[in-house]
Amino acid sequence: MKRRGILNDALAGAIARLGHTDLVVVGDCGLPRPPGVPVVDLAVTFGVPTFAQVVDLLAEEIVVEQATMATEVREANADALRLVTERFGDPRWVRHEDLKALSATARLLVRTGEATPYANVVLRCGVPF
Repeated sequence: MKRRGILNDALAGAIARLGHTDLVVVGDCGLPRPPGVPVVDLAVTFGVPTFAQVVDLLAEEIVVEQATMATEVREANADALRLVTERFGDPRWVRHEDLKALSATARLLVRTGEATPYANVVLRCGVPF
């Protein structure tokens, strides 16, 4: 039994398989699941786990080259914007519809229990050197 870190075996394995430039989507429970993109569904109930908890966990596990968010988050979800900016710097901006299209090219979608509008981010993996 692990003492710390990720206990969800599907998420731990998916993270281990990520490479440079792969995209990881952290999505709220309302973000559509793109066909063909592997999903690790962490949602237990509305709000559990939170977007912030999952983003913080991934920030410890992967190198993020760039974060991408929907322009709508600036008006609709200041908390998500603040969290992503603190963890990864200023995000790249796209319309929400374009974020959903970008999600279809991701290597992994991690679904949270978050039920707050626009609690979604696309993370582009980097390398630790």
